[in-house]
Amino acid sequence: YPGESAGRRIYFQTASGEQMRFSPASLPNNSCQIHFNPFLTTDGIYQLRVQAKDASGNLSGKNEYSIRFEVINKSSITRIMNYPNPFSTSTRFVFTLTGLELPTWLKIQILSVSGKIVREITLDELGPLRIGKNITEYSWDGTDSFGDKLANGLYLYKVFCNINGESIEQRQSGADAYFTKEFGKMYLLR
Repeated sequence: YPGESAGRRIYFQTASGEQMRFSPASLPNNSCQIHFNPFLTTDGIYQLRVQAKDASGNLSGKNEYSIRFEVINKSSITRIMNYPNPFSTSTRFVFTLTGLELPTWLKIQILSVSGKIVREITLDELGPLRIGKNITEYSWDGTDSFGDKLANGLYLYKVFCNINGESIEQRQSGADAYFTKEFGKMYLLR
């Protein structure tokens, strides 16, 4: 946990109830899963270290598995980037969400360089989102609102997003350098 030098050992069953759930291995992959969904209320950098053994004392591996991650409880969103960019057949949207709630409204407005709106993509079209890093299931194919193919060239896009009518804070990221006055650029090359 943030600010702690020694780790906390987590067991499958505690006095307060179940903390982890074990799903046994099944064929054809023959791999088991451990589900651990802690409620982390303190913002900061965490480290998860995993070492396990079976009932006979056989270790799961020579080295423990270790991963560091950051918890941010305040709702925020990074700039939404399209990838790949430039694109020829399709492009997806990549971004990170933090907090406890998903956006209730999101719209990506794609414009020609003259400012004409050629396509709007809604939250429903993007597919399921999650807290953390997102790469949308939806991929835009470079067509306008009528399904007609757009010409090669530069297009601008702007994102509108909120949670229950309240705007979501913009989280700084490396993507900020690619935006000018809230507009991103995408290149369509067929």
